Amino acid sequence: MAKGEGGEQYSNASLLNKPDNGTEVHPKKLKTKLTWYEKVCFAIGGAPYQITGCALGFFLQLFLLDVAQLDPFNASIILFVGRAWDAITDPTVGFLVSRSPWTRIGRMMPWILISTPLAVISYFLIWYVPPFDNGKVIWYLLFYCLFQSLQTCFHVPYSALTMFISSEQKERDSATAYRMTVEVLGTLIGTAIQGQIVGMATAPCVHRPEDLVSNLTQSAGLNDTASPISLEHTRAAYMIASGVIGAIYVFCAVVLFFGVKEQKESCCPTTQPISFFGGIKLVMGYKPYAKLIVVFLFTSLAFMLLEGNFALFCTYTLGFRDDFQNILLVIMLSATLAIPFWQWFLNRFGKKTAVYVGSLSVVPFMIMVVCVKSNLIVTYITSFAAGVGVASAFLLPWSMLPDVVDDFQVHNLKSTGHEALFYSFFVFFTKFASGISLGISTLSLDFAGYISRGCTQPEAVDVTLKVLVSAAPIALIIIGLLMLTTYPVNEDRRQQNRKELEDLRDDADSDTDSNEMRNMV
Repeated sequence: MAKGEGGEQYSNASLLNKPDNGTEVHPKKLKTKLTWYEKVCFAIGGAPYQITGCALGFFLQLFLLDVAQLDPFNASIILFVGRAWDAITDPTVGFLVSRSPWTRIGRMMPWILISTPLAVISYFLIWYVPPFDNGKVIWYLLFYCLFQSLQTCFHVPYSALTMFISSEQKERDSATAYRMTVEVLGTLIGTAIQGQIVGMATAPCVHRPEDLVSNLTQSAGLNDTASPISLEHTRAAYMIASGVIGAIYVFCAVVLFFGVKEQKESCCPTTQPISFFGGIKLVMGYKPYAKLIVVFLFTSLAFMLLEGNFALFCTYTLGFRDDFQNILLVIMLSATLAIPFWQWFLNRFGKKTAVYVGSLSVVPFMIMVVCVKSNLIVTYITSFAAGVGVASAFLLPWSMLPDVVDDFQVHNLKSTGHEALFYSFFVFFTKFASGISLGISTLSLDFAGYISRGCTQPEAVDVTLKVLVSAAPIALIIIGLLMLTTYPVNEDRRQQNRKELEDLRDDADSDTDSNEMRNMV
């Protein structure tokens, strides 16, 4: 709704239900046309989630193992429990948001504003190494869970805000494309800030006994020619990077607040609030939504396995300890440049086709990166090409979600105001996939004999990393695409839903205009 307006709680689809009690109604029509400025400001609001998520996804596992010096088992507990907790908070926050009253600044904005400063503080403390050893696991688990909860209080309302900036599918798709472009740019910024700052102060590695023996005849250490940098320098670099990212987080929240007007329709109230478990039954009981969730559960798990282990893969398996942050940067840069292409592609050929093509396009490069002998130039080329497919993984899920919400609204005209629930459960399963991927990855490395801060790793670790960045993601992508064949909201159905929603809104507008005329007479 526009800032400064109050009133009862209404949903984006509230015009689908006409008031039949004869009461006097003065509607405020939801603005359908968005300016480029509003789209950009809306898109900037999505950057904090991706910047922090990228930094945590690429670097937290490496930080816990090599900088905080936790053993792999404890690191896996922190990563899995933190993500599991994060996943649980999503439907909880979505339920609370759906029951939140409208305020002068909207229904979503208060959540975003209050959570931002607390999230920044907790994020900063994730990257701090406390001066004690016995309580390190509790420290990281506490602040990781706290940050994930506070970020959920930002991201779930922000995601649901998509349904409250315009009633037009085309405008929402356009705003989503802006958002995905900025979010991928956010991953680029997160990778650049975290990677470049930390890369200038890489933690010194520790040679295995067999490496020291080998050094008698040849140089086996990758850091031997580098200037000596203490572990304290590396820890300070992580703190500096977290401070810079925290400042960007606050800036993006301010731009979102002042640049986007949360709108509401005022024709009729939403249905009565439902219970938490009633919301779960309502959302997950809608088959098209459940099928879409399953599809992106598998594809998200695939890309998160790749994301969470690629830094370790570049460092140890490929041997690019001093270049891995630049390789990550190339992937994110390619993904940023590819977003406009995928927006054109989905408009031209349809969203389901775009998912098939985008997901499969990254498979050859997943195979190539583990089969081709280690070569820095080849790795850069492969990473740039793979980034094109990664871009589709960012854009397409969030572009398809408003369509299934519209489909629900068309088939459930008397049940409105549940947009936040749909978005929160979608985020829940995405984070659930992330938690599974991080837990599986770190435990697998533990079983393979991972050595913290090792200059090299046992052969079993190299094999495990190859499976985690290639074989496992490919299998998950194939399963997800097979499930996509059962997803019923195709282009014809999507256009039909759009027409029905427009017709119902036009009818509602006509009726309310007539009511206003009678009231004036």
